Amino acid sequence: MAQKTEKWRSLYPFESKAISIGGFKYHYLDEGKGPVLLLVHGNPTWSFYWREAIKALRGGYRLIVPDHIGCGLSDRPDPERYPYRLARRIDDLGTLVAKLNLKQITLVGHDWGGAVGVGVAGAQPQRFSRFVMMNAIAFPHQDWPPLVRLCRSPLVGKVSVQRLNVFVKAMLRSMDSKRRKLAPEVKQGYLAPYATRDARMPIYQFLRDIPLGNGHTSSAPLGMVERTLAKFRNHPVCLIWGMQDPLFSRSILDRWLGYFPDAEVHRINNVGHYALEETPDRVIPLMQEFLEAHPPATAGKAGA
Repeated sequence: MAQKTEKWRSLYPFESKAISIGGFKYHYLDEGKGPVLLLVHGNPTWSFYWREAIKALRGGYRLIVPDHIGCGLSDRPDPERYPYRLARRIDDLGTLVAKLNLKQITLVGHDWGGAVGVGVAGAQPQRFSRFVMMNAIAFPHQDWPPLVRLCRSPLVGKVSVQRLNVFVKAMLRSMDSKRRKLAPEVKQGYLAPYATRDARMPIYQFLRDIPLGNGHTSSAPLGMVERTLAKFRNHPVCLIWGMQDPLFSRSILDRWLGYFPDAEVHRINNVGHYALEETPDRVIPLMQEFLEAHPPATAGKAGA
């Protein structure tokens, strides 16, 4: 096991940092110097997902890359001690942003990292300048595929996600394209934090927090996130989208364009939900071009 751990660790050569939130370790990376990029992951990934972007961009940017509580290298408290809910995740990330006094932030969100990050931007709008969304969501949505509905169900979902590890395995199959096969150490990296049934509990809790109706606990917070988008109509927005996404339908991209009709859009065909993992050689240059074309107003002081 130590040998396997060493293999994936070589792909993640970053210094771990952490703050305490409510007595729980909140792990994050802080790499490079320059304008701030806040990279926020979704479920069931973790900061490992952003590793190639970190390596490519840390020469000119400061990259802050957290692991949500329950994910990656952060603590995994029992649900009775920590509510695995959208509102709490927004509060956690907002605490990190305020603690580090980040300014002129470019939010880069993937999956439910979009909702968490936009929620923080809505609460602290003066800190945010640009947005890059990659197959992300920040508003209510009902048209979820059968896998998501199955995996969030009370009994079958818990067995599938925690005991059988169905959701993480489905993620790895989705990433493992004909064009770019995942190396064994990459698979190990994604699997490492979720190696046991108990370690996969937060994955199931993340799925359970997807609101399918107005009565769900996170319905109101997600509605507030959606209303936040109007604050940033005049901000530079880039949408990078894998068009073969089986989880986030094309209608979600269309919704983004409804809020930001002038957004820079890059539709990547033959790529799914995890575009950065599948085609980093295409996604990272698109990020770089967008960032260079839309410098923050006070880039030299970002993150100071």
